[in-house]
Amino acid sequence: MEISSRQALIMEFISNNPDTQTQSIRDYLAKLSGEDISRMTVIRDVEILLKNKFIQKAGSGRSVAYKVTAKGKLLSPVSEYEAYFQKSPDERSGAKKSFQLEVFKNMEYLFSQKELSDLDKINSDYQKRISNFSPVALRKEFERLTIELSWKSSQLEGNTYSLIDTEVLLLQEKEAKGHKREEAIMLINHKKALEYIHENAKKFKKITLRDIEDVHSLIVDQLGIKRGLRKNIVGVTGSVYRPLDNEFQIKEAMEQMVKTANELPHPLQKTLAFILLLSYIQPFEDGNKRTARLFGNAILMANNCCPLSYRSVDEAEYKKAMLLFYEKNSAWMFKKIFTGQFKFAVRNYFLA
Repeated sequence: MEISSRQALIMEFISNNPDTQTQSIRDYLAKLSGEDISRMTVIRDVEILLKNKFIQKAGSGRSVAYKVTAKGKLLSPVSEYEAYFQKSPDERSGAKKSFQLEVFKNMEYLFSQKELSDLDKINSDYQKRISNFSPVALRKEFERLTIELSWKSSQLEGNTYSLIDTEVLLLQEKEAKGHKREEAIMLINHKKALEYIHENAKKFKKITLRDIEDVHSLIVDQLGIKRGLRKNIVGVTGSVYRPLDNEFQIKEAMEQMVKTANELPHPLQKTLAFILLLSYIQPFEDGNKRTARLFGNAILMANNCCPLSYRSVDEAEYKKAMLLFYEKNSAWMFKKIFTGQFKFAVRNYFLA
């Protein structure tokens, strides 16, 4: 469900002021807008948020107070998010600095049943089309998606290869001039990892820690990055958020992530939860988000869902969406990117 900008402001205010009451919400909105907001308008907005279980109330009559629910925390828009990112990391209001265990139990709220039903209808078009593909046509189209995903996923990590240069590299093994060798290796590793996933798709129906580490190993091969769960502290550029720094806690978090994702009933829910949580935990020394994107595709392909290329994603928006999850535990923006990229993939790949 899409909520209005005023409802988003109400949720944000309640989140920052637990057990708040209607009059306090009115005062806050009036201060922001410079206009008086009627009590009935606020009550209507609050009722919509209650109905959709974004907030909950306690007490009765004039003593009624509101709190944001787990679902609300996960899906609430961040009002004026552009202004949020204009501020320095230390000035961002409400930014969480440490790992929050509650993110695991919130993943069940990522999609409504209607949203999943709508996405299933879209995916059924993909399923019908690939059922009529010859093995040769299927291989050629997967090759195209591999090139475009390798390019965009690497670009999101600072790789400067163009899409055309990526195609030449992956199909003809010719490196582009004026680029570091590491950039070519990063792209080639994407191709190797995707081919491995494609050849072993069914094994990814159930997520395991071993399989995650195997995909990560392929992603970081020959890049001087240690394999296996990290033992050192890592930071996040441009954020006050600091991932877990204890290897035992990291392993526990990974085990909980695997359990959480495996228990989710729908593959799209599983995939989105996995990408968010692996990126949030940052279990490896480097290559975390690359591993999240590729393993996310492994989950989709194992469940006969269209894989993503992220070809049309805006780099800055992707990074902001991740930071919102790190700092606010809000999946709102990344969910929009994920669903948009899923629809884009169905419309642009494996066409009859």
